[in-house]
Amino acid sequence: MRMYLSSYQLGEHGERLRTMVRGDRRGLVIANALDGCADDRREADTRRQIALLAELGLTARDLDLREHDASTIRNAVGAPDFLWIRGGNVFTLRMALARSGMDEVILEGLREDRFVYAGFSAGACVLAPSLAGLEHCDPVGPCIAEHGGVRYDGLGVLDRPVVPHLDSPRHPETELLGEVARRYEAAGTSYWALRDGQVLIVDGEDSLVL
Repeated sequence: MRMYLSSYQLGEHGERLRTMVRGDRRGLVIANALDGCADDRREADTRRQIALLAELGLTARDLDLREHDASTIRNAVGAPDFLWIRGGNVFTLRMALARSGMDEVILEGLREDRFVYAGFSAGACVLAPSLAGLEHCDPVGPCIAEHGGVRYDGLGVLDRPVVPHLDSPRHPETELLGEVARRYEAAGTSYWALRDGQVLIVDGEDSLVL
């Protein structure tokens, strides 16, 4: 299992992502955490993500989960060397993963070490056992409007939730996520704390924050 989980964008250790990716270094960008946003914003940001990855020597194409379901998703995914899951609303992302069947593709791929799972913010948060608490930062309304429902179960890959953007005054959500962290602490819930620039690396049995 290989994962590169950043608080914001590529973080300060993009070279580590490059070395973790094997094969031809071709992968997919998934931007469905932005479902419900204006199409022009989504398209422009996806181009930006692809360009940033290209600077690391990684080639990516867009995969829009809205265009797929369980009958088509595996052919659409193919055999990527990495996934890059963009941040946004974690509940919208979770529903997009579930409705397309991509959540099962991710879980199987990680178990068999087929690719690096990489991403930032919501792309990291969705891997938690539960998303409960994150609604303080990410409203569930956009998810319900887009998908007709909401779910609070994460993918359960990580042993605890991720709280990104902590102590990151340039990020507009740093105060809200600081409150999320304090609520976890009050409840006795452990979490992975990330400030912008930091990344959580998982490589086999080893996990560390850089």
